[in-house]
Amino acid sequence: MAARKSGSGRRYSKGASKTVASAMRRRKSGTLRSGKGGKGGRVKSRKQAIAIGLSEARKKGAKVPRRKSS
Repeated sequence: MAARKSGSGRRYSKGASKTVASAMRRRKSGTLRSGKGGKGGRVKSRKQAIAIGLSEARKKGAKVPRRKSS
């Protein structure tokens, strides 16, 4: 097994992880909403909460892998 260099092999930055964790907490408390300006419905899905967190992290400029193109 090859040893990994510490920190260099991270796919997601620590800041991105914090943003996703924040989105998960907001989902749990019922304040996470989908869509622009909070006009959308309340998010109940775990997957959707993660997607919103990653999207917010991208906007902040955190290191997040590209979206898979269809």
